[in-house]
Amino acid sequence: MKNKTALITGASSGIGKELAHIHASKGGSLVLVARREGKLNAIKDELEKAYGIQVTVIAKDLSIPGAAEEIYSEVKQSGIEVNYLINNAGFGGHGKFHEREWEQDLAMINVNVVALTALTRLFLPDFAKRNEGKILNVSSTAALVPAGPLQAVYYATKAYVTSFSNAIAEELHDTNVTVTTLMPGATETEFGQTSGMDKTELFNKAVTARSVAEDGYNAMLKGKLDIVSGLTASQRIQIAAIPLTPKKMLLTTIRKMQEIPVN
Repeated sequence: MKNKTALITGASSGIGKELAHIHASKGGSLVLVARREGKLNAIKDELEKAYGIQVTVIAKDLSIPGAAEEIYSEVKQSGIEVNYLINNAGFGGHGKFHEREWEQDLAMINVNVVALTALTRLFLPDFAKRNEGKILNVSSTAALVPAGPLQAVYYATKAYVTSFSNAIAEELHDTNVTVTTLMPGATETEFGQTSGMDKTELFNKAVTARSVAEDGYNAMLKGKLDIVSGLTASQRIQIAAIPLTPKKMLLTTIRKMQEIPVN
């Protein structure tokens, strides 16, 4: 929104990049965070020329401990007042937990859980003090099922994001600060390619990052608690049936959906 500054993590591609475009189109300033400084600067130039807004770039790897504190410090030193905190950065990985590289899963936990939680903890007191601000935490429809065989850590991290976000949203019930959780289904982003999930049945009907970003941004503005985006009608029926499905049967179904076909 005009005269509002949004800080977006994972802003160099996918949903994060689309969120940046949406916010800029409404006249809002941006703080863009991601690892790839070159991509961030290209987006900065594009948005500033197209919309005449101010974009600040912070190149940071959120898997490194202390990254969130460094981001907050840079924002404060720049005199920027953040109105919307959008924790979009996250990644997944495919394979059996005991066969995957532990360093990859540890980095996933640091980005999906630790950095998101730390950034929320750092910026939320400012929001509460001003009694104004909005947080959008990007989770996943993975959080709606009991567990995710072949993506064990990813599903667990997203369950955390949803639980954490819903809890603090209620803690803030008597303020003007809101916390919204975006839960996308399979989406056309680099996530599918880097995790290997783009080859699975689950990604057969992936939706665009733009449509998911629009759903999330609009829900954030309205202060909604949760927004599920990118599901087909049949997928919505499957999600609705989860409480009625025996857990072992459900886990088997999820595993089969996430198996990568052998050519």
